[in-house]
Amino acid sequence: MTCPICQHPFTPNGRRRFCSDACRAAAYRRRRDADKPPVVVPAARPRRPITIYECDLCGTRNLSEQRCNDCSTFMRRIGIGGCCPICLLTELQEAL
Repeated sequence: MTCPICQHPFTPNGRRRFCSDACRAAAYRRRRDADKPPVVVPAARPRRPITIYECDLCGTRNLSEQRCNDCSTFMRRIGIGGCCPICLLTELQEAL
C-alpha cells in the first residue's frame, strides 16, 4: 500500500492508512486547516509622514521633514505623532 501523504510504499498493519505517525499528523493538519481562510497581512505604510523630527542644534521640531530649514542639518527622530489640535485648526482656517 502507498502512503497518501509521502507516497512511500508500506505494509499496512490492521486499519493503518499512513506509514508513520508523522504522516498521520500531517493528514490531520491538512484536514483541519482546509476550511480556514488564508491570513491577510495588511500592506506596509510609510511612517515618515507621521514621524516627528527635532534638530539637535536649534531645537526646531518638524513633522515628516528630516532636514532642518534653519541649520541645514539632519534632525533626529523623536517618534510617531501628528499635528496638535491648534495646528489643525490653523491649517483648516488657512485652507478656507
